[in-house]
Amino acid sequence: MTDTPGGTELWTRGGTEIAAGIRAGEFTATEVAEAFLRRIDEVNPAVNALADVRPDEVLARAAELDRSSDVGEHLAPLHGVPVATKINTARRGYASSHGIPAWAGAVAAEDAACVAALRDAGATLLGRSNSPAFAVRWFTDNALHGRTLNPWSAAHTPGGSSGGAAAALASGMVPIAQGNDIGGSIRYPAYCCGAFGLRPTVGLVSGWEPGGDVEFDSPMSFQTMAVQGPLAWTVADLRAAVRVMATPDPRDPVGIPAVPRFAAPGRVRVTVVRDVGIAKPHRAVDAALDTAAGLLAAAGYEVEEAAELPELAEAARLWSLLLFEELRTMLPEIEMFGDAGVKESLASTFRVAAEIWGEQPTLAAYIRGYARRGTLITRLQRYLGGDRILLTPVSAEPPLEQDADLAGDDRMREVVAAQWPLQAVPVLGFPAAAVPTGLADGLPSGVQVIAGRFREDLLLDAAEVIEAGVVRPRPVIGGAGG
Repeated sequence: MTDTPGGTELWTRGGTEIAAGIRAGEFTATEVAEAFLRRIDEVNPAVNALADVRPDEVLARAAELDRSSDVGEHLAPLHGVPVATKINTARRGYASSHGIPAWAGAVAAEDAACVAALRDAGATLLGRSNSPAFAVRWFTDNALHGRTLNPWSAAHTPGGSSGGAAAALASGMVPIAQGNDIGGSIRYPAYCCGAFGLRPTVGLVSGWEPGGDVEFDSPMSFQTMAVQGPLAWTVADLRAAVRVMATPDPRDPVGIPAVPRFAAPGRVRVTVVRDVGIAKPHRAVDAALDTAAGLLAAAGYEVEEAAELPELAEAARLWSLLLFEELRTMLPEIEMFGDAGVKESLASTFRVAAEIWGEQPTLAAYIRGYARRGTLITRLQRYLGGDRILLTPVSAEPPLEQDADLAGDDRMREVVAAQWPLQAVPVLGFPAAAVPTGLADGLPSGVQVIAGRFREDLLLDAAEVIEAGVVRPRPVIGGAGG
């Protein structure tokens, strides 16, 4: 059964293609919503990516969109496009549960700024994507909604913390999803599931959330490292989503007053960084870098290999000091409300971090760490200039086996080391994108592209070049077409 006269099922179409089709009168927002709801019914039981899908509400929103505007060019950029929101982000009328049973009734009275921006852009908000409790694992499982599976392999993680978002994208339940990232939570799930994920520059997308009954004082690491951003199945959708999410907001303590615009450089340089002395890349990771570098070189990019870039290694190590010393203050709450998996994972991670920073890092070490952060940002900004990007692994390993972080401190030490490219970027506050390069041994593979602050344009342009040069099939799930 197909959804359109041309024989292409609507769930296989990208978000920008859907918006254009509605604008042209080829189909309606209601027809789109019905197609994606059918797809969710077909595949979500097998992967458990989305929670709290409310078909009646989705169809009512689609009908409202169909009534509110005539067909024409004036429709909002994501008019009728299905978008998933994450269970740790406020959405009006839905629980910000964080996967915690005790918070299942924590219903938000208003949207987070990034969700409001998507709604204002005409999106049909569809379902809540699953995440680990407290969003602090690279695996997606919690006591409230259960485990999300990778559509490519149930034995491997779909990533975390936006694992539900990435699994939903790969299996065709939505073309765009909202996520957030303080240590890889957008980029790693995108990598594991074969999607695109963009971590914007800190301040570009408002991180404001409604406070509810208790005002939340955001820790310094949240202000300097955490971002809201999009995941998508295509670069065009990633570009469209970040454009509508980038809304200046005075409620965000690090928000910028206007979206920066830069002139495109005549030629972009690419520095390939494979290894910074923390973890050697797996052969499949090396092959993905070769593929991406070759495609960029063929497109006219000036590609060079870097023997090392010590600033990235130092930033990756700083992550475990600056973020984890603030997480330490949250441990009583995690102990009270967290599930066994998140408790065990964090305990192991703290033991591994202690091998670098000691059992109880001092306040002086923490202060020096933030001072050093500024120096690293300055050095790398000068290196990147306005015409250079970095090409790195997303992780030094292929997608990890499920619960690798619960397999003991020796395995956790390897996991933390492999994730150095994910950890370095938040410390710097730079934008970075996970870009798929196809499959390796049946699992998705890909690369990370990093640019200087507010140069998302350079990342997305490079991602489009790579996207055009690789083959990306959909996973086949439980007999459903892919």
